Amino acid sequence: MQLRIDSLNRHLNQQVAPCYLVTGDETLLVQEAADTIRAAARAAGCHERERIAIDGKDDWQQLLHSSSNLSLFAERKLIEVHLPNGKPGTEGSKALQEYLSTDNDDVLLLISGKIDKKSMQAKWFKAFDQRGAVLTIWPVKLHELPGWIDQRLKAAGMRADREALQMLAERVEGNLLAAAQEVEKLKLLSNGDTITADTVRSAVLDNARFDPFELVDTALAGDARHALRTARGLRAEGSPPQVILWALHKEVRLLSRLREAVDSGAPPDRALQQAGVWRSRMRVVQSALQRHRRSTLHRLEIMALRVDGAGKGYAPGDPWDYINDLLLLLAQGDAADRQRA
Repeated sequence: MQLRIDSLNRHLNQQVAPCYLVTGDETLLVQEAADTIRAAARAAGCHERERIAIDGKDDWQQLLHSSSNLSLFAERKLIEVHLPNGKPGTEGSKALQEYLSTDNDDVLLLISGKIDKKSMQAKWFKAFDQRGAVLTIWPVKLHELPGWIDQRLKAAGMRADREALQMLAERVEGNLLAAAQEVEKLKLLSNGDTITADTVRSAVLDNARFDPFELVDTALAGDARHALRTARGLRAEGSPPQVILWALHKEVRLLSRLREAVDSGAPPDRALQQAGVWRSRMRVVQSALQRHRRSTLHRLEIMALRVDGAGKGYAPGDPWDYINDLLLLLAQGDAADRQRA
């Protein structure tokens, strides 16, 4: 079953499928869709939740073990799996096909990760499509961004004129998390009237001392010391670690796609253009790409999972400590491996 993001709530109000696959580049929308599915799973009796981090091929056996090892006291269980590179590999494909071939009404499976076109032709993906629901989230194009922001504002009970919407779209430069943050700011400042360009100028463009997007670009540029100092400032200001993670994870996924394209023979400049990297950010992104191989980018994906787990309470540790580790590796790249050798 194929789903669209605008039909997800309607679908969940009618039924909860045995398994869901959420795929797409827009991490914010993927996370929000996953949150919506989690809420529906809880309402359907899935009071136990387990997250499986795929760090190696042997981790796939945990899926089969967990689905057959149910608590005597929990009615149903939600199992979540994140695919760091969007490809389950041979072992993952076998495990998923085995899982999908059995009927287990006591388990609901939620998988998230960017699935490439080749994987969509695999047997496990076709089995998933037949057994459950596949939600593909497409990127919001730049010309669609003002309309997306307008819908977000209306959902929050606000209205904005055309000039204000255009100004917001230019401000966030295609970053949906930044757009969502600006909407939250306006929600606090809105008095029920239509939001104008003057409101945006006086409220939204008055930046905090520390900017999470400056933090990301500093790490991409290789300045670990400045990045860690900015992270400390953001923590002191009360910034949620999930916001920082979203901004960092988006760039890690971008670098992973770029590395795969360049390793396949694409010129870096062309790869950056095809990936939609803004001209103003091409230098800093290309600098980071030169420092990272697939191995370090995979480690960054694992670190992002640790931040997410610690931040949501289902994994031990302080998410800010993991963020610092992630920033160091992002800034140092292959040099970090040479230092450890």
